[in-house]
Amino acid sequence: MIVDKLAYSPADSVGRLLLPYEKPARGDIIAFRYPVDISQMFVKRVIGLPGEHLKIVNQRVYINGRLINEPYVYHKSGYFDPYRDNFPSAANEFDVAPDRVREARLNEMLQHHVANGEIVVPLDSYFVMGDNRDNSLDSRYWGFVPRDNVVGKPLLVYWSFDTSTDMLMPRSAAGYADHLVDVCTHFFTKTRWNRTFKLIRGHQFPEQVQ
Repeated sequence: MIVDKLAYSPADSVGRLLLPYEKPARGDIIAFRYPVDISQMFVKRVIGLPGEHLKIVNQRVYINGRLINEPYVYHKSGYFDPYRDNFPSAANEFDVAPDRVREARLNEMLQHHVANGEIVVPLDSYFVMGDNRDNSLDSRYWGFVPRDNVVGKPLLVYWSFDTSTDMLMPRSAAGYADHLVDVCTHFFTKTRWNRTFKLIRGHQFPEQVQ
């Protein structure tokens, strides 16, 4: 995808007069370095802003005690997960591969950033979630996105290929070769044409309208 890396860049006294820098807002889709492994780029939607209190009750998100309307959300699993759908809650068992760094970040959030049953977003961070709420490795599983990890605002998907994450992010020369063969062999059949050249738009909430 094509990402606007200037959208959220810190503006100096001169830059803010020349370019329309902005802060990530609720509903924005952002590209960021995955805090558990900064070599990976993630794309999620901003839900909780710095200083806000957030909780999920029966799959519905509340910010500072107010239920927010999220028309972009969809649920595909067909079942209710107590950890995923009522959050925050005790992190006992959930369907995510074990990872020491991820678990440490999650435990830090649950132990030090929960008050009265709500997540309290640090002043320099964001709470992000995927639109497919039943199958999204997001802040519910590894914590907050630090402001410094935000890379920019995605604008356009110029190509979408249907393959596994492991294949897309090979860790060896053999893996790169396998990926190249996969693309060359299945370019037309595995390209997701309905997503290719798709514009990416965030969602503006009523409180953001000037």
